[in-house]
Amino acid sequence: MKIPETATAATLTVVGSDTPMAIRRIFCVGQNYAEHAREMGGDGRAPPFFFTKPADAIVPGGGDIAYPPRTSNFHYEVELVIAIGRGGADIPAAAARDHVLGIAVGVDLTRRDLQAEAKAAGLPWDMSKAFDRSAPCAPITVLAADRRLDSGAIGLAVNGTIRQQADIADMIWSVDEIIAELSTYVALAPGDLIFTGTPAGVGALERGDRVRAWIEGLPELEIEIV
Repeated sequence: MKIPETATAATLTVVGSDTPMAIRRIFCVGQNYAEHAREMGGDGRAPPFFFTKPADAIVPGGGDIAYPPRTSNFHYEVELVIAIGRGGADIPAAAARDHVLGIAVGVDLTRRDLQAEAKAAGLPWDMSKAFDRSAPCAPITVLAADRRLDSGAIGLAVNGTIRQQADIADMIWSVDEIIAELSTYVALAPGDLIFTGTPAGVGALERGDRVRAWIEGLPELEIEIV
């Protein structure tokens, strides 16, 4: 049997740099906006919980994404994405910003029917979240010294109609708190991405839908479901 060649590492463009960022791991925060938590059946400021996607789920810069198999309820979730540039464990919240290389807008694509089935059976979410091309992401913008991470408009439109519209200030857990908490579970490393949760308004996508996602001051992300 022929030994397969190693797959090319997933990368993301870094704005203003000729060197892309190699993606190591993708961590995602669940239900980090109060209104979204309520629409998903939760309530209150529960401790953050995390799930993962494989690095090769990244779709750099967006583009065409095939409607995935084994679902009839395929959802969008716009999110602020944090790119880690300096690793560490047990990072204090006050020092979290020192570990951030940059930020971007991403979309956490979800097979919602599979997620609901897994939740009802008390099973893992992997196949609802960690599938092929489930993490489109715009280029990374290096974090400027004066860039605030506690506010900024975030939104998503499908076929020109706004479906999600909020402010990063609405996050239950701030970027600094997310980094600090996650680093108590795993030692973060350069190349790690953190999807920080989505606002209310998630919904289904169909073949032919065109999606535009944005965060104030960052390159936008556009995808089409084919």
